[in-house]
Amino acid sequence: MNILQLVPRLETGGVERGTVDLSAELVRQKHSSIVISGGGALVRQLEAQGGVHFKLPVFKKSVYTALTLLPKVCEIIRKEKIDIVHARSRVPAWIGFFAARRCNVPFVTTCHGYYSVHFFSRVMGWGKRVIVISDKIGRHMLDSFKVPADRVRLVYRGVDLQDFTFRGFYVRKPRPRPVIGIVGRITPIKGHIHLLRALPELVKKFPDLLLLVAGGAPVDRRHHLEELEAYVANNGLRNNVRFLGNIVDVPEVMKKLDVLIMPSTGEEGFGRVICEAGAVGVPVVATAVGGVTEIIETEKSGLLIEAGDSKSLADAVCRLLDSPELSEKCAANLRKRVEQDFSLDRMTQKTLNVYNEIIREKRILVIKLAAFGDVVLAIPSLRALRRKFPGAQIDVLTMKPYRELLQKCPYINNLFHLKSKKFRHVLPVLRKLRNRGYDISVDLQNNRISHFIAFAAGIPERLGYIKKWGFFLNKGIFDNVTGLAPVDHQYRVLKPLGAEKPDARPELWLSRHHREYAEELITRNWVGKGQLLIGLQARGSGRWRTKAWPDENYARLADALAKQVNARVVFTGTRADWPAVEEIAAKTSCRPINACGLTSPMQLAALIEKCGVFVTTDSAPLHLAAAVKTPFVALFGPTDPKRHLPSAEKFALIWKGLPCSPCYSTRCYHRSCMKEITVDEVYAAIMNLLPIKT
Repeated sequence: MNILQLVPRLETGGVERGTVDLSAELVRQKHSSIVISGGGALVRQLEAQGGVHFKLPVFKKSVYTALTLLPKVCEIIRKEKIDIVHARSRVPAWIGFFAARRCNVPFVTTCHGYYSVHFFSRVMGWGKRVIVISDKIGRHMLDSFKVPADRVRLVYRGVDLQDFTFRGFYVRKPRPRPVIGIVGRITPIKGHIHLLRALPELVKKFPDLLLLVAGGAPVDRRHHLEELEAYVANNGLRNNVRFLGNIVDVPEVMKKLDVLIMPSTGEEGFGRVICEAGAVGVPVVATAVGGVTEIIETEKSGLLIEAGDSKSLADAVCRLLDSPELSEKCAANLRKRVEQDFSLDRMTQKTLNVYNEIIREKRILVIKLAAFGDVVLAIPSLRALRRKFPGAQIDVLTMKPYRELLQKCPYINNLFHLKSKKFRHVLPVLRKLRNRGYDISVDLQNNRISHFIAFAAGIPERLGYIKKWGFFLNKGIFDNVTGLAPVDHQYRVLKPLGAEKPDARPELWLSRHHREYAEELITRNWVGKGQLLIGLQARGSGRWRTKAWPDENYARLADALAKQVNARVVFTGTRADWPAVEEIAAKTSCRPINACGLTSPMQLAALIEKCGVFVTTDSAPLHLAAAVKTPFVALFGPTDPKRHLPSAEKFALIWKGLPCSPCYSTRCYHRSCMKEITVDEVYAAIMNLLPIKT
């Protein structure tokens, strides 16, 4: 793998040293490691270990700088053939996010601290995986930034046990003077001032005690360093304190210490320096903040105190200096904990696991908002996607009325729905989709709403048909092939993904409750046990009245079926179709069942499943009949059966193919294409489909 890490600078610090350590391990395991930063003291070490460094000012909080750096980072991604972009801080993360998206490369973040909850920090939750360095940071990203739990991975920071070698226990041996230390950037949150305030109490008991302050102050914190130096001078502590500035050889400093102190006042993300001390065999006093409590168990592997309590700090240091047994116990237990959970090998392997997981996994969003029958027709495409990507997460976005059709679909992982296409209903769903971190969107709806949703969800690879709003797609194709069947039409969108041509067979997954409802419906309408049930769909979409067969034909067909084969007829449709079907029923003498508006989509499918034959025009129930394998008679007029007829084993198509059809007109004064279909030929088609001819 070729891994690109982005950090603000490569000066000394936990984040920076972790970046260099991971780089060395990646190189050792035959991967390529590339780092972009603003430079620093650790660059030489990074390059000596085989890493590649590009110096760019990715630390600057400037929109103009970010925009100018974006093409440069993209050039590096392409030139180095980067597989993963891994950002470790907020400013470079913004550049990395957009560069990764432009180059269609997975983006990963590592959250090293407690970020304030505002828009600038949100980019740290936009990674395809969000690595957190402690459970506390993980909880912060889940609760404050609403990052989905399935995208968060806990990877504790690791220490190179070859560099931080165990020194043995020095505490029992007489030392010329006790040495304590603090390692870290000089900023107020690190609590240096509280350690200095504890120093007079310590010096009273150990006059020769020496405090080593390892770490420099950032440019914007120089005044804080000056305040600390002034405090030391004003309190007569110059002989007891040594400011070392930025250091590269942290292990050498650790070996000199009798006690390491970490007096942080803010919520520390982890506490890498504690692990480094533990690796060397140095006992630790630390404040019980953030991820520190996940490393140290007080009185067992170190001593924990309240933040900002200088007296407790002094007492804890005195206990360790006065008690070799306690010091050795804490150091030994901490060393074991580091070996078990906080080694560089373990961190590297878990990070590589995250990388491999990302590369293997695809997250695909299929958009199919409407309509009833079209959602059923999309099922073969879902089946084809699952065959192509067996380990992928495949989710579907549809409209609420059609959700039921896909709830038990085995080819998808998650199902989302819109209540309506109004922006106030689209916006909250968009937030959910953005958080899912999809790689690919497959738009089987292809309208301006669906195209916009894929774009606004931040999906890098967006497939679909280019129409009026096709500029939202970046992998769109032109809809320039006519006369295709529905599944073949969808396949043109799937083909760029390498999916095989779908088997056009539709499917549905009826539950016991759906079938029980259908059984209860026909039972209460006095359908005899074993009696032949024939379904008739007398209406379709209110917009497509040109598809309707004349009402009197339905009435004559129902009577013929009842008289000739003792069949019971059930009319299906929506609640709006009820009055029209009542008028048809009034023209019959066979008392048909009017089930219009009495079923949900899946209950209707269960009812159609009970029919010996189902007669329908080009409408949604036609596809339900095909999905539940009920023989059907399809009556086509103004639309083309080549484009809309579902795949089925037993069916009859009646289509006159007049010179004016297919016209796809919703208005027609003569409607000859439907009127020329006779009752006799529909009756004959039904008889041919029945398992036993009568």
